[in-house]
This record gives sequence, C-alpha cells and structure tokens, in this order.
Amino acid sequence: MSLSRYPSHPPSDLSTGPLVAPVRRSMLSAPAAGGPFRGGALTRRLRPRSSLASPPASSGGEPEKCVFYCRKERLLLVERYRDGVTKRYMSDGNSKLQIRSEKHESPVNAVEDENADSLIPQVIRDFVLPAGFPGSVTVDYLEYMLLQFPTNVTGWICNVLVTSSLLKIGTGCRCGVLYRNFSSCICCCYQVDALEHFLMMTQRSGGCMPISLEVLEGYFLPLASLGNLAKAVARGFKDPSFRVIQNHFAQSGNLGEVAAKEEVWEVGAQLLGLSIGVLIMDTAGVKSSYLTLTSTWLIIRLLHLWLRYQSLSVLKFRTINLKRGRILVRSHVAQHTVPGYVVCNEEENILTWERFLHPQIFFGVPMERMLGGKGSSDKVNRLLKLYKNEKYVLFVEQFGSREPTFLVAFKEAANSMSVLRSLWQAHWLQKNWKNQDEIFSWLEDSILALEHGFTDFLEQMERAGWDQNQIILKVPKEPVLVLQHLDQEV
Repeated sequence: MSLSRYPSHPPSDLSTGPLVAPVRRSMLSAPAAGGPFRGGALTRRLRPRSSLASPPASSGGEPEKCVFYCRKERLLLVERYRDGVTKRYMSDGNSKLQIRSEKHESPVNAVEDENADSLIPQVIRDFVLPAGFPGSVTVDYLEYMLLQFPTNVTGWICNVLVTSSLLKIGTGCRCGVLYRNFSSCICCCYQVDALEHFLMMTQRSGGCMPISLEVLEGYFLPLASLGNLAKAVARGFKDPSFRVIQNHFAQSGNLGEVAAKEEVWEVGAQLLGLSIGVLIMDTAGVKSSYLTLTSTWLIIRLLHLWLRYQSLSVLKFRTINLKRGRILVRSHVAQHTVPGYVVCNEEENILTWERFLHPQIFFGVPMERMLGGKGSSDKVNRLLKLYKNEKYVLFVEQFGSREPTFLVAFKEAANSMSVLRSLWQAHWLQKNWKNQDEIFSWLEDSILALEHGFTDFLEQMERAGWDQNQIILKVPKEPVLVLQHLDQEV
C-alpha cells in the first residue's frame, strides 16, 4: 500500500497481525510492566503538539521516534542575530513548523565582547569610529584623531577671536561688513612632506592679518585681502594632502567610512571651539583690552601649532619618500640593517627641508654642471660606460676639504627604484669618502658595492615590512639623458 499522504492517526487497515484493542489507563496510573507495548498493543497515545514547539525529548535525551512512519525534516530558512543567536525554521514533513535556536560565537560578536569592558558606550563608538575598528584602520588612527580633535578646537577658538576683532572694526567702516566674516573658515593643512612647514606658516599668517587690523585700521582693505589670499593658498593644498592621510588610514578599502567619521570629529570640534571662544569673548578683560585679546589669541595659536605638529608626528606611513628612503639607506650602509616603518617614521623629522640633509644630493642636474664647464668627451664616455647598466649618472662635486656634493642626472627609463639606487650609492660614497684626485676609481668601487649590497637591502626591506610597490620617489622631468652609441662620432 502506498502511503502518499501521512494520516493524522495510525491507519486501521494495517494488517501485520491480529489487532488488539488498546488498553485504556488513567494518566495517574502506574506504567504497565513490559515497556510501552504489551501484546502488540499501543500503550500510550500520541499527544498533539503545538505547530511552533520543538520536538519533545525522551528521558534518554534522544528525540521521540514515530512508530508508524519516519518524518523527514527540511530546512526552510535561518535567522541570525547580532548576539550570535541563530534560529532555524524546519518543516518536519507533516506540514508542521519547528523552530530551533542555537547560539555561537561570531567575529562581530567577539569584537563586541572585547569592547564590552570599554568605558565608551557601543553607541558612541559606532558613531565616531569606523566600522570594524580597530581592525579596519591603521594602528595610528585613534592616536591621530585624539590629537586632531583639540587641534581643531583651538583653531576654531582663534577663529572666534579673529572674527570678533573684525566685527569691532566693521561697525565703523562700510567695508568691514564685506570682510568681517571672511575668516570664518579655518583651513586645516595636512601636508606631511617638505612643504608642511611653509604651508602651516602661510595658513597661520592669514590669521595674523585680521588680528592686526585693530591697530592698523587705515590699512583694513589691504591687510584683510592679504590674509584672505594666504588662507586661500593654504586651502588649495588642503584637499590633496588631506586625501593622502585618509588613504593611509583606510587599509581595508573603507575610504568613505574614514572620511565620514573624520567629519563627525571635525563638526564636534567646531561646536566645542565656537562655544569656548564665545565664553572667552564674554570675559570682561578680553572685551575691553586689545592687548589681552592679542595675547590670548597668540597663546592659543601657539598651542594650536604644537598640537598640529604632534598629530602629524604620530602618523606611521608605509610608503617610502625621499626622507624615509634616506633613513633606510643610511641604516643599511652603516649598520647593515633596515628599520621597520614604525621606527623609521619616529626618526623622520617632517619639518626638516631636503636641502639641509646630509649628504647633499642634487637630482636632475645637467651634464654641463657635472663636467665643471670644462670637461672633455673622454670624461663623458667614461661616465656613460661606468653607468651603462644604471638608469642614472652620479658624479661628485668636491670643494676642497669639505664634504662632497653628489650630482645625479637621470636617463629616459628612470623610475623610483633608480632614485633609490642613487641614494644608496651616494651614502656609500660618503661613508667611504676618500679625499683623492682619482674620482673614477672611487666611483667604480661604489658601483661594485651597489651591485652586491642593494640586493640585500631590498631583501631586508621586505623582511622589515616595507612594500617595494610603495616607493614614491619622483624623477625630475628635466633634463633627461638620451643616450647614443658610445662609438658614434659627434
């Protein structure tokens, strides 16, 4: 007989033997001897269950088994919750729905458990920090933001003081209405390379112009215009340098998330800075005395610059620029070791200009300067033969007993690796400096050392965590050496 549809109760026409009427017992009576069946009779009824209840378990811990047919369970859907709970909706083959709940540890739940003991509520963490913090950003993100917040606060306090001085002048001058609000936007410059010091001073000088207007009221228009121009120049450098830092933080490709949270911090700093500035202006001494106003502005501005420097100093870049390249090369030539990116960034001074570093190296130098203005064709041929396997030409400019200056010219196919090789050779030449007239033998020794030592330098860089694809060393656009055959007559 085919059981295409399961009956709700045992069928009566199953003829496996003589049927015996079931024994009716009170639910309070003791169980009959011989187990659940006696003489082929069913000793207990199948109790109806709720369609949403889980299957009852027997005293042995195993689910109850059906006597007449097997139920085939089928998974319908699964619900997952943030606390790790999973609900499985099952069909038991009898059109009845069963729900099973499970709890397991998930990566998200594990992160939340780690943050459970934090003093900061989870709601605030989700509001001010990127999703997946700290794994989704670099290790220096939080330290930078904690320093960046008071930096922005002090910037907006200075903005309030500057604006108040303009408002005082604007009441007595028709032009003041046009210029009294021009300083309401403080541009935060994030340049971290050689222009950092210049841009910071340019931006801050824009705030000096309006604060001095109260003394030089006759020069209101020129000073206000000059201050506005200085801020506009700094603002032009803001976006590219700011984007560099955001890309640095977004190590998991979450640039939009990092930028959004940065705006949250900045808006909070703006509100706090404006509130503190208003409270300072309500002080009687600041209102009545221009000297007190100027002194207060100067102290807060110096604090702002110090915080700006500290926030930039905590950044740990994995890219190799000219300063970090010098640090790596100098360490390898002198100690045969390459520091990691954390140690290298701590050693880097962001306010030091390239021209004041030692040894002095000038890139993109014309061949005429290398030859000293009175060179011969033999000297040019010797240089080209010496550097035939390199994409640059390096020569030494000596001034008596002083340290030599190195001049570098690049060929057509030069790239960032060529600049790094020239740095390594220049530092080797400085370490093994010989005050002698025969410079070419000295250069030949440096080329041999470069061929053997630079390979080890790259291997140690990789072991220290540096990426060769992140070498950002710009090759000068001109002049470019276009080589001809050495045996070709001029």
